[in-house]
Amino acid sequence: MFQQEEYDVIVVGAGHAGCEAAAAAANLGSKVLLVTMNMNTIAQMSCNPAMGGVAKGQILREVDALGGQSGIVTDKTMIQFRMLNRSKGPAMWSPRAQSDRMRFAEEWRLTLEQTLNVDFWQEAVMGLVVENDTVVGVRTQLGIEFRGKSVVLTNGTFLNGLIHIGEKNFGGGRAAERGSTGITEQLKELGFEAGRMKTGTPPRVDGRSLDYSKMEEQPGDEVPSKFSYLNTPALVKQRPCYITYTNSEVHEILREGFEKSPMFQGRIKGLGPRYCPSVEDKINRFADKDRHQIFVEPEGWSTVEVYVNGFSSSLPEDVQYRALRKIAGFEKAKMFRPGYAIEYDFFPPTQLSLTLETKRIKNLYFAGQINGTTGYEEAACQGLMAGINAHNRVHGKEPFILKRSEAYIGVLIDDLVNKGTDEPYRMFTSRAEHRILLRQDNADLRLTPLGYALGLASEERMELVRQKESETADVLEYLKNKTVEPAEINGLLEELGSATISEKTRAINLLRRPNIELADLTRTLPTMALELAPYLADSLEQAVITIKYETYIQKEHQQAARLTELENFVIQGRLDYKQMPALSHEAREKLLRVQPETIGQAARISGVSPADISVLMVYLGK
Repeated sequence: MFQQEEYDVIVVGAGHAGCEAAAAAANLGSKVLLVTMNMNTIAQMSCNPAMGGVAKGQILREVDALGGQSGIVTDKTMIQFRMLNRSKGPAMWSPRAQSDRMRFAEEWRLTLEQTLNVDFWQEAVMGLVVENDTVVGVRTQLGIEFRGKSVVLTNGTFLNGLIHIGEKNFGGGRAAERGSTGITEQLKELGFEAGRMKTGTPPRVDGRSLDYSKMEEQPGDEVPSKFSYLNTPALVKQRPCYITYTNSEVHEILREGFEKSPMFQGRIKGLGPRYCPSVEDKINRFADKDRHQIFVEPEGWSTVEVYVNGFSSSLPEDVQYRALRKIAGFEKAKMFRPGYAIEYDFFPPTQLSLTLETKRIKNLYFAGQINGTTGYEEAACQGLMAGINAHNRVHGKEPFILKRSEAYIGVLIDDLVNKGTDEPYRMFTSRAEHRILLRQDNADLRLTPLGYALGLASEERMELVRQKESETADVLEYLKNKTVEPAEINGLLEELGSATISEKTRAINLLRRPNIELADLTRTLPTMALELAPYLADSLEQAVITIKYETYIQKEHQQAARLTELENFVIQGRLDYKQMPALSHEAREKLLRVQPETIGQAARISGVSPADISVLMVYLGK
């Protein structure tokens, strides 16, 4: 292990970002070293044992479509699958899987061990080796220097991590794991700006001590889907989750602990996630509500450990325990460990380019919570992009950047780099202005050709995309030409409350009606069912979505094309915006700090107005 070979990419940290970064760079052909403080916690699910969710599910499908591994690992280890928001339009459909926590980590480790070009080293990294404003390696706690042409930092919550439980606090990056020191201090010396953020986790309890008869069962989908577009194993059995609620008695007990709360007493300086608040924060901010939902989530197929989603807390452990036992079904609950809050260092992502390379130090990349994000999926996609771009950089290839109109991944990175964040960033469908284009069902059509061109997505993936494109086109052509007689269909139309027809009508026109689905037509028209039977379900779904949302999709494409024109106005080199007095003071300040690469990027910076963009375009002769 102490051979003096130079790695193409060194990845520091083996969480969700680090795993995807290492796998991507290695699968592209780079020689990779993955350094982690503990090889037994590779891909550990530090918080809830689940992948996907609103917008997060779209991200995970995009990672898979590009050739990443998280979707495959999720499919192999999930215990329940649900497609969220099915009652809404397809732009809102979001896949979510409950995972087996231990199996998920095991599968990721085995995946990496079976990936050619990945070496491992278990030890803490204390600092970077930097020469001439370029990173050339890392230095470990033992004083070993590993040389690398690029370095990806994916430190999660470990940088100067501080865990809070009531009035007690102690150093740590995660429960029972020590934090990491040295890197923040060195990066500050190199001129980086750093900040503090906070996240938290709920208590874990013994499932054998719960009374599920007092809770609402939440089963998985009757016909479960999956995340990967590859032929991963189908989920044939599922474990249910459960829902229960807090109550006024629970809230009263929790309020008793506020005087010892590190959050309310000011001992926690970092900002917590707005969209995943602690239970004490919820009862404080929403004092008018007499109950809050609690999701009771099993941590695996065989373990009795249960995750109490919705009860994240940093209150004293005795307060947590007493309050828990007042929740319906938790009257005899046995706690495995209390919830806690954790503070950690992050680096405002405006210090990065769109490739996730830092602007101050060449060949150094940041991915995951070090950039101020929260969530496994957000971390995974950043790791994937950092791994791709680190590989491309050291092999003299073009940067790989996704536009906002191409992927949620593009939205996330663009938001981080241009707007920054002063609280943990979480992806939502509302953040994507082109969400009708960026659906979970078409991530393969959007991104697999790009991943294939990179050399990351396999021939097998690309062939599946070609098949889906071909079948979708065939189905659309069939529905355009298929005619239906009034006598065949009017009974169904009356049943569904839709206007009947008086003359022969094409099937495509019937499907344009919002309350008519393809399944309705095929159960009523046996001939159509027989003729469409050979096609994949995904191809049929894609054709129906294309028909029903054709007008909206066309408008989105037109809007995206107009915005792309701005992206094509490249800003060459670093500009001294101080010398442009016609710009507003705030615009000069923000543009100087971000140094946007295009007019489009400049237009998305908070504080830069349309008038400022007009001034800038005049200055650039555009």
